[in-house]
Amino acid sequence: MTHSRVIFLLCLLVIILINHAIAQQRFLSNVCNDNLGNYTANSTYKTNLNTLLSSYSSNTQNDYGFYNFSQGQDSDKVNGIGMCRGDVTPDVCRSCLNDSTVFLTESCPNQKEAIVWYDNCMLRYSNRSIFGVMEPDPKFYIYPLTNATDMDQFDDVLRDLVDNLSSIAASGDSFKKYAAGSAQGPSFQTIFALLQCTPDLSEQECNDCLVGSITDISSCCSGRINGRIGKPSCNLRFDTSPFYDSTVNNSQPSAPQVPPPPLTNTTSTQGNSNTTTIVVAVVVPVVAIAVLIILVYIFLRARKQRENIDTDTELDNEIEPVEIETLQFNFDNIRMATNNFSEANMLGKGGFGSVYKGKLSNGQDVAVKRLSMNSGQGDTEFKNEVQLVAKLQHRNLVRLFGFSLEKKERLLVYEFVPNKSLDYFIFDPIKRVHLDWERRYKIIGGIAKGLLYLHEDSRLRIIHRDLKASNILLDAEMNPKISDFGMARLFVPDQTQGNTNRIVGTYGYMAPEYVMQGQFSVKSDVFSFGVLALEIVCGQKNSGFRNGEHVEDLLSVAWKNWKDGTASNLIDPTLNNGSRNEIMRCIHIGLLCVQQNLADRPTMASVVLMLNSYSTTLPVPSEPAFFMQSRGMSHIQSWEYNSKATESTKSVKAYSSGDLTTRNYPR
Repeated sequence: MTHSRVIFLLCLLVIILINHAIAQQRFLSNVCNDNLGNYTANSTYKTNLNTLLSSYSSNTQNDYGFYNFSQGQDSDKVNGIGMCRGDVTPDVCRSCLNDSTVFLTESCPNQKEAIVWYDNCMLRYSNRSIFGVMEPDPKFYIYPLTNATDMDQFDDVLRDLVDNLSSIAASGDSFKKYAAGSAQGPSFQTIFALLQCTPDLSEQECNDCLVGSITDISSCCSGRINGRIGKPSCNLRFDTSPFYDSTVNNSQPSAPQVPPPPLTNTTSTQGNSNTTTIVVAVVVPVVAIAVLIILVYIFLRARKQRENIDTDTELDNEIEPVEIETLQFNFDNIRMATNNFSEANMLGKGGFGSVYKGKLSNGQDVAVKRLSMNSGQGDTEFKNEVQLVAKLQHRNLVRLFGFSLEKKERLLVYEFVPNKSLDYFIFDPIKRVHLDWERRYKIIGGIAKGLLYLHEDSRLRIIHRDLKASNILLDAEMNPKISDFGMARLFVPDQTQGNTNRIVGTYGYMAPEYVMQGQFSVKSDVFSFGVLALEIVCGQKNSGFRNGEHVEDLLSVAWKNWKDGTASNLIDPTLNNGSRNEIMRCIHIGLLCVQQNLADRPTMASVVLMLNSYSTTLPVPSEPAFFMQSRGMSHIQSWEYNSKATESTKSVKAYSSGDLTTRNYPR
């Protein structure tokens, strides 16, 4: 009976999900432009924008899928353009535009210019004039890693096809500039293509935009079996599978049409073809649903019998993948921006490669992380970092602009943060003088807010797993930005803990339950934050705290002084003018975060409250983890040597050095 209920509920769930998937528009890309300024929540611009956006879903006066509206006057005027794909119905078009308005108001909450692309439509608005203006940027590319069997011949057929369709689309009228068609490619493949411009463009402007997109094929999608190029003024898509409604006429019915692909069964009548299509359309989803239900049921039964589950799976098995190709940079452009990765442009070097300063063609400064060929960070971590950071936006997180994956090179393009990393200042006896207590307190608070965003406030729930001083970058105002998400892990909303047999991180910052048992949670990051807060107060590394003539670990020294009532001995001597109460409170909070029992550690929400509210009474901390007087370094090294995650003396050396990230090595 229980199994029957489970199957019934699974059936119901699958049906709901399928219906939702059908109704849901496929998101492609978006850009929130900060260069034209922002508006406030109660401003006239915001009111005009809301009025303009509501016009798209409520307007039912046209059925050709193009809308251009304006609202307001002078500096508060908002101009908007909405365009649907030329083959979609008016109802689908309005539904897509409605989804677009909701998305933009949530994702670009105060930018005066923004654009979003969905599969069926594009919507943009701006405080500048955008009507009748051909704009090729910003743009996005989407393409697979699968090549055509005969790439050169495929490209030749595709080029002829899109050249023909571009002239058809450009010659369209003020209602629709759209063309779609197909051609026979190599290896019995049919190539389908669709090109479209916003109808407010002239024929020449539309042609220029489409020619630019056709040229872009060679740099993004050459030899690929499908690809998509989106721009504000036009778009292009091709595929070896049909993706558009071939019954919809192009903008110029009299123009020569590309013949449709021949039917596989040439003896079938039109009626038989339609019947077959209907049967396939009904039977295939039903069979797929039945198979899915059976597989889910088998999985649940098998999961019940398993005792140990390794949750260290790739990120793209846990969340819906981001179209990371939309962030792709051309490798040659990055090489030029960094002066061919010259030594003069190098900002730093770490275990996973080097970081270079670069200047893009538009004058923007960037930091380019070039992963080394033999780096411990593999394709999984690379994809992990791109997919995670691309979705995160917070003032205390470093911003990812894009990436490049060409010629065996893996590059990450970040915002340029001019003041290097925290360890560059805090562990240098001369440079740390520049960090007075006011700045250090702001840095501690900023790191706490960034972690709180990762753990609770972002759309995702992320465990960083490698929080340390070298991964905290400082901007021009010395505001902290958490960086390096190559080892980060995603949690589902209700998940509190994960297990792994691959331990990654840096000695001294990793929580004991993670090192010993492979268990990680938000409390793992809390532990790392506690170590980092103590380091900022003391100005010394956790793994090499100098206490007179002796070198000890910071947590041991901090705990001894706390018990003896001499915690002030921990304070960096250069902090002469800092608030003694704030400094002692940060030591107290740091010790709370590094307690042995993870249940005793506060959440980051509690830490932020403790830092900002002096009326909050702090609990008494218990003994910290890795208190060396009772556990000893040799025990940790012995465990590391016998771990399944790292089974070589080389790994022990990397781990105990305190500066390198642990990696998997073959037996």
